[in-house]
Amino acid sequence: MAQYAVLIFERETGAELPPESMAAHGRLPQRIAEQGGRVVAGLALEPSGTATAIRGDLVTDGPFIETKEALAGVFVLEARDLDHALALARLTPIVDGGVEVRPLTGFAVMEEG
Repeated sequence: MAQYAVLIFERETGAELPPESMAAHGRLPQRIAEQGGRVVAGLALEPSGTATAIRGDLVTDGPFIETKEALAGVFVLEARDLDHALALARLTPIVDGGVEVRPLTGFAVMEEG
């Protein structure tokens, strides 16, 4: 099965997600499994104000660009194909934003040991 990144974008309000939304995110891996996919990994991100952007030799605090929605989290899922990945990504609980699905290109990461 192919792997896809699902990028979660939400408006930053300064408030935490409602408990029902958090619970829905917790159920997401099971809901995706029920549809024949698999969540490989998932992470929520701290607010964009905690970001540090690097462009060439310039390092600045905060996000590089201003947007109405900020990248709030990401998960990697396995799906049969892009259509399947899109159907699975539609299960993502969104409060005020959307998701973007991108196919992943594999490459080996070498760990020093």
